[in-house]
Amino acid sequence: MTNQENTVAVVMVPFPAQGHLNQLLHLCRFILSYGIPVHYVGTSTHNRQAKARVQGWDPLAVASFHFHDCQVPPFSCPPPNPDATIKFPSHLQPCFDACWHLRKPVAQLLGTLSSRARKVIIIHDSMMGSVVQDVGSIPNAESYALHTVSAFTLFFFMWESMGKPQVDAEIPDVPSLEGCFTKDFSDFIAMQHKYLNVNAGSIYNTSKVIEGTYLELLREHIRGRQHWALGPLNPLRVPEKNSSSGSRHHCLEWLDKQAINSVLYVSFGTTTTMGDEQIQELAIGLRRSNQKFIWVLRDADRGDVFNGEVRSPEIPKGYDDSAKDKGLVVRDWAPQLEILAHAAIGGFVSHCGWNSCMESITMGVPIGAWPMHSDQPRNAVLITKLLKVGITVRDWAHRDDIVTAALVENAVRRLMASKEGDEVRKRAAELGGAVRQSVGEGEIFSEEWDSFITHIIR
Repeated sequence: MTNQENTVAVVMVPFPAQGHLNQLLHLCRFILSYGIPVHYVGTSTHNRQAKARVQGWDPLAVASFHFHDCQVPPFSCPPPNPDATIKFPSHLQPCFDACWHLRKPVAQLLGTLSSRARKVIIIHDSMMGSVVQDVGSIPNAESYALHTVSAFTLFFFMWESMGKPQVDAEIPDVPSLEGCFTKDFSDFIAMQHKYLNVNAGSIYNTSKVIEGTYLELLREHIRGRQHWALGPLNPLRVPEKNSSSGSRHHCLEWLDKQAINSVLYVSFGTTTTMGDEQIQELAIGLRRSNQKFIWVLRDADRGDVFNGEVRSPEIPKGYDDSAKDKGLVVRDWAPQLEILAHAAIGGFVSHCGWNSCMESITMGVPIGAWPMHSDQPRNAVLITKLLKVGITVRDWAHRDDIVTAALVENAVRRLMASKEGDEVRKRAAELGGAVRQSVGEGEIFSEEWDSFITHIIR
């Protein structure tokens, strides 16, 4: 057997939304560190997006991955709607639907690689099952689903679909899924999940230290396949400077001048669009709280983040000037991981997307939970009620109400300047420390990774 024929090739198929592109890109980095070639498959726009937003490691390392830019028929996404009742980014649905057309190029790539390599491993986002459905017809290929949500959220989804059987664990009250997704996207999830039965195993972006109980419950209830908790996938130590260019985002220079734990970071991710009235209330509440802050104020990503005019949300006239001693409003893409890793950050008002939760936990930063849609309301329960590393800013039951400036001010002070906030910050620091420690040599994390790599190259 030649060396070429003895190789294992890994093919990554991400879902075309930032939080998903990001997790699979981080996964590539780990797999490549074992000397296994990695192929990352997507549309040219989404591959470019993934590369442009790399955080926490040298973007030059991306050059070692094989990117496959696939063509899909043109699609048109409307702009995000700040006044939508359901905050899920329904404007991206045409983009999600267009990914059906990746099935053919993915099948062709698998065919080509399977003739050259001893084994082809496909790792796909759990919401891209339809795209990799042809894996079953390739004898030397096997597929694994990456679940990009928390084990907690995934367990409840599965447990409810099974009729809530008796389990040997604490089952907290969680909000229903009402208001979390549009009907179109709920149908999309159900359709994608039909294809998961061909998988040889499941991968989770989490850690036993964070969600051991719920990982165990998933193992018990999803039999017949293997499970690996390979998270956190985000880097845990962020380099001081971007080694390829030496440049840093201007907000990091501002943070360098602030005291430890003194700054609140406010960001609602890449799929949230706030209405103008809510933005005004948030702006006033932040200023009145008298706490230092960095606020990333931008609309949800469009289907093509490099094209089209982006709405610039309105803040009160003269706000930048009146708040300049206290805060910084960032209107472009911000390096969240580097911000959270900065010693000056003492709290994070967040939508509780799973990437943001994992990044905040690993950096030991407590969360002010303000969920918007999708898995976020349930992640907020995990953060505030079970892990106790956050407080509630906006309860999901009141999702249709404007969060007033007074409520914002009160929540910010609770998180940043109260005994309760200090206790939550202490717990967040302890959990972050435990997670980082678990990544040490021979600890839980590397055992899971070694087990996974040993399995796929067997």
